[in-house]
Amino acid sequence: MLDANIKQQLKTYLQMLRHPIELVASLDNSDKARDMEQLVQEIAECSNQVSVRLDGDYNLRPSFSIAKQGEEGRVRFAGLPMGHEFTSLLLGLLHVGGHPPKVEADVIEQIKGLQAPANGGHFETVISLSCHNCPDVVQAFNTIAALNPAFSHTMIDGGMFQPLVEQRKVMAVPTVFQGTQGDSKESFGSGRMTLEEIIAKLDTGAAEKDAAKLNAKGEFDVLIVGGGPAGAAAAIYAARKGVKTGVLTEKFGGQVLDTLGIENFISVKETEGPKLVAALEQHVKEYDIDVMSLQRAKALQKLADGKVEVELENGAKLTSKTIILSTGARWREMNVPGEAEYRNKGVAYCPHCDGPLYKGKRVAVIGGGNSGVEAAIDLAGIVKEVTLFEFDTKLKADAVLQKKLNSLPNVRVILNALTTEVNGDGSKVYGLSYKDRATDEVKQVELEGIFVQIGLLPNTDWLKGTLELSKHGEIVVDHKGHTSMEGVFAAGDCTTAPYKQIIIAMGEGANASLAAFDHLIRQ
Repeated sequence: MLDANIKQQLKTYLQMLRHPIELVASLDNSDKARDMEQLVQEIAECSNQVSVRLDGDYNLRPSFSIAKQGEEGRVRFAGLPMGHEFTSLLLGLLHVGGHPPKVEADVIEQIKGLQAPANGGHFETVISLSCHNCPDVVQAFNTIAALNPAFSHTMIDGGMFQPLVEQRKVMAVPTVFQGTQGDSKESFGSGRMTLEEIIAKLDTGAAEKDAAKLNAKGEFDVLIVGGGPAGAAAAIYAARKGVKTGVLTEKFGGQVLDTLGIENFISVKETEGPKLVAALEQHVKEYDIDVMSLQRAKALQKLADGKVEVELENGAKLTSKTIILSTGARWREMNVPGEAEYRNKGVAYCPHCDGPLYKGKRVAVIGGGNSGVEAAIDLAGIVKEVTLFEFDTKLKADAVLQKKLNSLPNVRVILNALTTEVNGDGSKVYGLSYKDRATDEVKQVELEGIFVQIGLLPNTDWLKGTLELSKHGEIVVDHKGHTSMEGVFAAGDCTTAPYKQIIIAMGEGANASLAAFDHLIRQ
């Protein structure tokens, strides 16, 4: 199960355990159960602080819990936590074993002070082992369960527990359910969630406390709104100038978190979005930069003294001598009947995360650019059939991608097609309607999933009427990143910069930061 190299690493990590732990497996007669028994035994062989029991009675089999010896297990894995989830297993072992998690001390105290919700403190996260967003959610809930006895958490591999996935109508991962163990479950949320987001959702009154802390921050020299590549670069360049720098962001990393393969970031042959974001975040932490996460900007205004004020959704207001807007972009939606109703019920936006849930099924991909064709190629190896719909009369993807697409036997392409409706039965998708633009005939295709890959929209709705925006909603900037408001600069995918690329966004962020500093020294 574990190769010699991984076992040696595991032995090293398990030396950090501060007290004995016990792995309790609930098994059946399946091959996966035999694999799980082998896994827990091999983990135990790596440390005399780890023991194993095979007499667990948990309702999901095969599964195993990690418990402090003498206590009930609150961290559990229903399925084999390999691939992206192996880190979740390793951290679960360490944190239950008393090794402190790498989070701020005030966050640990906030976790320990959480009260279990009225409907119970047990949470279950349905994942797929190919999902790069799922480990963050699993690790966050595991951390809460390890630190606070009022909470417990189970990771559920959707590929192993298909009947449960069908019963709960899970069509996207990660999906989190809440409720007492064994009882019916309520939906808690889906998609990427950070530890801070989860805590904020569980901690009533957190928004008011957060707003009060933000209002006491004082004035910034450079305040950056957005924590993607452009925002990170802008923050580092500003901090290196020795000025008071802050970053407001909903999620550090932005759109890059949902990007799996990155092969055009110069000097880095190949990486993944989450890895790049982790490196960016670590670089930002090397400087005196005040990063304020889980913050959504609501309004921007110029004050009488020439400074700029940003108002947040939680009511807080921050002032700064200069502002850099790097709010990025989000997936463009089709805006057709049924899309919103069936989001995460058959309509998806991340083929890497949700593709495994459609194994053996028929799916559509909307969009014939690089993203759409890449999605179709990836899905073709999992699903029964892929139908790619393109609005234009030809695909826009690179020739090498089109060649690969055309070589696949279970992919068909429909050109000149306008999607008109997502069809469903009230709980899940069963088809898609489209208009043949050549004949105006409306046709239907039966399928179980739709992956939308039609580009990006800038996150600038909150700026309408405040700054000059293009007809596409992008912030109009000059060659130095100046906007139509003095002292306000912008960079990255939210601007009129013509090419939306990670490396370009970083350059634009640095450019805007230097322009903001130039503005400061001339005041």
